[in-house]
Amino acid sequence: MPLLKLAVIGTGLMGRPMAENLLKAGHDVTVFNRSPENPQALAKLGAAVAATPAEAVQHADLVMTMLPNGSVVSQVLLDGVFEAAQPGTLFVDMSSIHPAIARDLAAAAQSQGRRFLDAPVSGGTGGAERGELAIMAGGPEDWIAEARPVLDVLGKVTHVGPSGSGQLAKLVNQMIVAVTIGAVAEGLTLARAGGADPARVREAILGGFAQSRILSEHGARMIERRFEPGGTMTNQIKDLDAALDVAAGLGAVMPLTARARDLFADYAAGDGGARAGDDHSALVRHIEALSGLLVEG
Repeated sequence: MPLLKLAVIGTGLMGRPMAENLLKAGHDVTVFNRSPENPQALAKLGAAVAATPAEAVQHADLVMTMLPNGSVVSQVLLDGVFEAAQPGTLFVDMSSIHPAIARDLAAAAQSQGRRFLDAPVSGGTGGAERGELAIMAGGPEDWIAEARPVLDVLGKVTHVGPSGSGQLAKLVNQMIVAVTIGAVAEGLTLARAGGADPARVREAILGGFAQSRILSEHGARMIERRFEPGGTMTNQIKDLDAALDVAAGLGAVMPLTARARDLFADYAAGDGGARAGDDHSALVRHIEALSGLLVEG
């Protein structure tokens, strides 16, 4: 695989381990993050640290962004970053944003002689650390083929359609994740209410039709009360809001997604909003509380 000059903008929970894997693969990586701690840690691994996003992209062959939401992605890229990159530079946004924003950014990049792919990911921080992310890519197939050697370092890439399709696929992913987290939370709560050991119930059904990564990984989090964020409540709600907005525009009715969104939002609003940063598996605490069965922790 040819080694490239890469820029990574956004080195938080997901961006940092992704940048680490790119460095381990031998790429020349320049990073920028709004808070300085993660870039400095990456500098110890060989990354160059840029003072601004525009500086980060000046000599890059490929630019990756991993930022909190669509407004931040737009603000960063449209505030001189497209212009600062060399003509023809390929931008790969791996954030989770609204498909319409992805399409607008693709058009803006094209108008300035640059190229833009939307390639959001699923797999959480664990998948990012292991290089096992599911990457859903939208845009021209030849551009995705160009980016594939880099993206292959981070996980498995699937081309799902034209610009915006990667973000649409991510919304589908988030809908399924949200509803399944709710189902696992309700199931384990019912087990506890009926006097069964939730951990043993989870173990018993792991080999059946209920088997899923949510039951395996998030179910374990629920039982062990490990709610440090891999995927936050805030991001889950953001993605469900986007999914429901897209569905409304298409005339599609998503009742399970709508109810799951409200449950996540109700939990996140608790303690004056202090719970918004919890892992989305913490929804089990809300389900337990509704039944008067809250387990502290």
